[in-house]
Amino acid sequence: MGILDILKISASALKAERTRMEITASNLANIHTTRTDEGGPYKKKEVVFTAADVSEGTGFGRMLSDRVSGVKVEEIKESTRDFEKVHDPGHPDADKEGYVRYPNVNLMEEMTDMIAATRAYEANINAVNTTKQMFLKALEIGK
Repeated sequence: MGILDILKISASALKAERTRMEITASNLANIHTTRTDEGGPYKKKEVVFTAADVSEGTGFGRMLSDRVSGVKVEEIKESTRDFEKVHDPGHPDADKEGYVRYPNVNLMEEMTDMIAATRAYEANINAVNTTKQMFLKALEIGK
C-alpha cells in the first residue's frame, strides 16, 4: 500500500459520510411529514455502506499492486419499521378512527447517527492532515 492510497481511502470515506449526513438531515427535516407524493407518511431512509476497491492502477501496473479497500454507499433504502400512530381526530390526515400515521423517524436515533457521521468525517479529515504532514516531513528530510 502506497502513501497516496491513504488519501484515496480517506476520500472515499469522506464522500460516504457526507451522503450519510445528507440522508440523516433529510430524515430530520421530514420527522413530522404525514403526507408525501407517494402517499402516506415519510419513510425513513438508511444508508448502507460496503467495501470498495479504490485502486486506480490499470493494466499490468494494477496486477502488480495490492487491492486498496475504501468504502462506498451501496444503497439508500427505506426503513421497514412501522409508522407511529397517534390519536389526533382533528388532523387532516387522520383515518376513520382518528389516528394519524407519523414517519418512522426517531429523533434520538437520528441525532446519534448525525454525531457518529460527524465524528467519522472528522477522523478522516485528521487522517488526511496527518498524511499531508508526513509528506512535508519527508520532503524536509530530502533537503
